[in-house]
Amino acid sequence: MQHLLDVSLFNSMIRMVAPILLAALGGAICSRVGLFNVGLEGFVLVGAFSAIVGNFYTGNVYVAVIIAVAVTMLFSLVFAYMSIHLQANVIVVGISFNFLALGLTAFCLKAIFHVKGAFYDKNMIGLPKVNIPYIQDIPVIGGIISGHSPLVYLAFILVFALQYFLFKSVLGFRLVAVGENPVAAKSIGIKVNRMQYLAVLICGVLCGLAGAQLSLGQVTMFTEGMTAGRGFIALVATMLGQANPIGVMASSLLFGLMDAFSIRLQGFSLPTHFTQMLPYIVTLLAMLFFRKSNYLADAQKANGSSR
Repeated sequence: MQHLLDVSLFNSMIRMVAPILLAALGGAICSRVGLFNVGLEGFVLVGAFSAIVGNFYTGNVYVAVIIAVAVTMLFSLVFAYMSIHLQANVIVVGISFNFLALGLTAFCLKAIFHVKGAFYDKNMIGLPKVNIPYIQDIPVIGGIISGHSPLVYLAFILVFALQYFLFKSVLGFRLVAVGENPVAAKSIGIKVNRMQYLAVLICGVLCGLAGAQLSLGQVTMFTEGMTAGRGFIALVATMLGQANPIGVMASSLLFGLMDAFSIRLQGFSLPTHFTQMLPYIVTLLAMLFFRKSNYLADAQKANGSSR
């Protein structure tokens, strides 16, 4: 058991939870305005590919992150236009965007880098690891918390920033009001569509950061479909956390732990196909035990009432 539960396992959990957490926070913002965004998988995939392209052509990892955020925002803007302005079914639009991102990144991989399946360049430098002074010297805690990329720390900072934004700021109250009752919000002068556009754009920023962490903070390469369902896991984390940033963080940590645990089990000569199933099995079990969660129904109801 001591070989399973050690410092390196929890260090891996913190690193691997960052893309899930960032995408789940984006999903939470969308849920708060009544848009159930199932396109998180596609958003993160576009961000991951854009980060690699930006890094390859600029040679600056931080510029690459900015490019990933900008491209994902444009991608999310199209999603918002179809879902809000054209009033298309948000579920159908989200699913179609997942397939669009999968095909688009595979096509661009071939068109830009002239390779198929994966792209890696030994000259590319990924996100640096940050060793926190003093904390890194603390036994156990230092080994878990220190030594991650800046986006990992940013993900956890954004949890509390969004918690304050949603429940303590005027603009946050307006976003929440739009999701709770769009008709009442419109009656007091709140621009419902504008708030929904804002929420989707924030989601695009967060998913762009998630993609950048995935392709630059963990492996410094891009492979087709490298999100591997993390966007859908983030969607479940959003539902389990009731679209509350702190609750989303707690549920994301659970899935991050299972993701790290599945990799650890591969060292015990267990079949790879079995260990890779573990995070998704936990996701299904979570959906089963928390199926009576009401916030999803509330978000869908609000989305329907805003049409």
